[in-house]
Amino acid sequence: MNLNRGAIPLGSVAGIKLFLHWSWFLVAAIEIEAGAGRYSSIVWNVLEYLAIFAIVLLHEFGHAFACRQVGGNANQIILWPLGGIAYVDPPQRPGATLWSIVAGPLVNVALMPILWGALHVAPAGSLDSTPDVHTFLASVLWINIILLAFNLLPIYPLDGGKILWALLWFFLGRARSLMVATVLGFPGIAAYVCLALYLGMTWAIVMAIYMAVNCWTSFKYARGLMKVEKLPRRSGFACPSCRKAPPIGNYWRCGQCQQGFDTFESGAKCPHCGAAYPATVCLDCRRTNPMSEWARQGGTAGASGTFGQTDLTGTL
Repeated sequence: MNLNRGAIPLGSVAGIKLFLHWSWFLVAAIEIEAGAGRYSSIVWNVLEYLAIFAIVLLHEFGHAFACRQVGGNANQIILWPLGGIAYVDPPQRPGATLWSIVAGPLVNVALMPILWGALHVAPAGSLDSTPDVHTFLASVLWINIILLAFNLLPIYPLDGGKILWALLWFFLGRARSLMVATVLGFPGIAAYVCLALYLGMTWAIVMAIYMAVNCWTSFKYARGLMKVEKLPRRSGFACPSCRKAPPIGNYWRCGQCQQGFDTFESGAKCPHCGAAYPATVCLDCRRTNPMSEWARQGGTAGASGTFGQTDLTGTL
């Protein structure tokens, strides 16, 4: 699902670009209007929705900063009605991936004592004299707790399902662990759909569709990874990022003539048109590195074309 279309730039924080999808305003207006009557003024409804915005944003920053801490890339966050998405690419190691995922829910955990303290300290008088303040803080506290509990459900692609994937990665490897996590995610999503239909929760149904699309995409990606892992490997080279040897075969595609070729066999030049490139992408970890850094055990490195002709689909 391409959320970049219709995304409004909000600026950047620490080099992380922030975007807000236009549909957020539409849903915000609907939700604020639906909550009218809970406060003495609709201004409090607006503040409550903005508080949800802030909680989700802090959660996504948790993912992004943790990813950077372990040497990964995290340069964009998009907020939309169903939450937020931090585009993170941690090093392809289970520990680094696990920390990048766990850091988001930990932000919600850290917010709980802060919000609880504010709820019990902020009102200067009795509940009768400051009902809006008390209602607002109680609502924000419970929203944070509900978001945390929901996000930790072991259903891929929620954080709980991704945490399960990262933990299984230590024992099963990257591809098999992702396959297990996504397969287990489908019945969880189905149960969530049944509950949403039973309760008549429209937004929950939309969320379930989004989860199903992501789970299916990652399932296909895991299947592609498993195929790549079974390919015969070329000795004398190793990816500088994940240390895996490249597969033997025409799994790279020339950016000029679009023909597939084996860059490690052809000396970094496309045998069809003669085009040369300075770097190649690893089929296992998707990181691009200069070909000179791939050489090991006396191997001769050249350069490669753009990544292509693999059965890898989707992103994590």
